[in-house]
Amino acid sequence: MEQHGHHHSGGHHHHHHSANKKALLLSFILITIFMVVEIIGGYLTNSLALLSDAGHMLSDSAALGLSLFAVILGEKNATYQNTFGYRRFEIIAAALNGLTLVLISAYIFYESYRRFQNPPEIQSSGMLVISIIGLLVNIGAAFLLMRGNREENLNVRSAYMHVLGDTLGSVGAIIASLLIFFFDWTYADPIASLIVAVLIIISGVRITKDSFHILMEGTPENINLEEVKGQLEKLPHVYEVHDLHIWSITSETPMLSCHIMISSTGVQDDVLFEAQHLLEHEFHIRHSTLQVERTETGCPNESQRCN
Repeated sequence: MEQHGHHHSGGHHHHHHSANKKALLLSFILITIFMVVEIIGGYLTNSLALLSDAGHMLSDSAALGLSLFAVILGEKNATYQNTFGYRRFEIIAAALNGLTLVLISAYIFYESYRRFQNPPEIQSSGMLVISIIGLLVNIGAAFLLMRGNREENLNVRSAYMHVLGDTLGSVGAIIASLLIFFFDWTYADPIASLIVAVLIIISGVRITKDSFHILMEGTPENINLEEVKGQLEKLPHVYEVHDLHIWSITSETPMLSCHIMISSTGVQDDVLFEAQHLLEHEFHIRHSTLQVERTETGCPNESQRCN
């Protein structure tokens, strides 16, 4: 005889989702409005640096819009066609944002190289004013995203890294404009851009790597599979644990399935309760599907068994 146990707890995500949605919406509005201001300012001051930064802001706006759409889509209920719902799109959005960061940094490297070859004439005073405004806007957007569930939600983190990259870009633009204004040192602009590009590409690679790890259904980095297996096998009457799989639907939702073989004296319901209690309280795994088997009958799919 086999017994399956499924454990699910989803209500605790509602507050995080609301906070994330509000933070992304306000950040999206802030960034989009300033992007328009920066395009106008870049045109009026004839500043290629500001127009390039406006392009970066456009990518930020698109990234924030994509992240916001992912959160809204993730609130849709599961269907027979999508039994896990649509929250997985958050990871796809994070992956796209991470790849965009890498592409942006590549463009900045190219643009910096071009400016070393032929430094453009820059209206440093206008550049300074707009860069300071941009810094304040980006700090405001970053603060809003920090209040979201940034540490656990990869999608929000990817949007935060976009804004943080642009914040660093504003700092670089301020320093460059001051150096150009006081010392007429036009190389300050591409040098500042290169430093920001390095920081952006590091973040982009990290987010892309984390996203693909989740999409490939890898074991969450904060969970040790061997430790989970060992703790389950220490439970009373548990003889062996096999076919153990741990993966994530989103960065906040770890999942687990496994077969638990128990002795003939073990009570299946008791073992299920203890195992699910252990998973939730020791490893924060609230979504688990467990198949309990008796040692005397063995595993029905022994030929496909995975330890």
